[in-house]
Amino acid sequence: MEKTALIVAGGKGLRMQAKTAKQFLVLNGLPILMHTIKKFSAFNNIIVVLPEDHFIEWENLCKKYKFSIKHIIVKGGSNRFESVKNGLKKITQNGVVAIHDGVRPLLTKFLINKLCQKVSSGVGVIPVMPIKESIRKFDKKNSSYFDRESIVSVQTPQCFFSNEIIAAYSMVSTDKFTDDASVFEVNNGRITMLSGEERNIKITTQEDLLIAEALQD
Repeated sequence: MEKTALIVAGGKGLRMQAKTAKQFLVLNGLPILMHTIKKFSAFNNIIVVLPEDHFIEWENLCKKYKFSIKHIIVKGGSNRFESVKNGLKKITQNGVVAIHDGVRPLLTKFLINKLCQKVSSGVGVIPVMPIKESIRKFDKKNSSYFDRESIVSVQTPQCFFSNEIIAAYSMVSTDKFTDDASVFEVNNGRITMLSGEERNIKITTQEDLLIAEALQD
């Protein structure tokens, strides 16, 4: 069965406070996005979603770093939901699709394969991590204890049969969802959770970049 990686790299990276888009920042000698793409090099297809005004910069980076892993570029939308939807339109054959954040370059191929192998009809598979910190629930006036054992932190890649997640996105008329599992679930899909990886961090700040430099193999 074909496997497609849909890598979403449409963010502006405002929290990074850098002139360069965060997916293009250099991590141990190579732009972050290239590290991410390399983790999916064994897939049949790789789709990368970028803001249109980043296309030329990405092409120049690929030339500069002699980056030759085959992939196609798709124009991003105004938010993550629209960007994923645009990327899904490029999938022409049914198979497993792994939808991944472009600025999560440290995941292992072992995790990717484990997630893809667990996908089944009507069931999406996502990596999650337990919450370590104490949690409190609050409103405008008060706060109260909340049991952290009942919640988890969600990572990517989130994996589905491509025809099913495409159908789910076509049925949704709101962009309020921040991950693909939520879109799938609201359209009667079921979600299986597997243990993610501590190292599978999302690089959004300068501190994250320093941590990634220390963690990378």
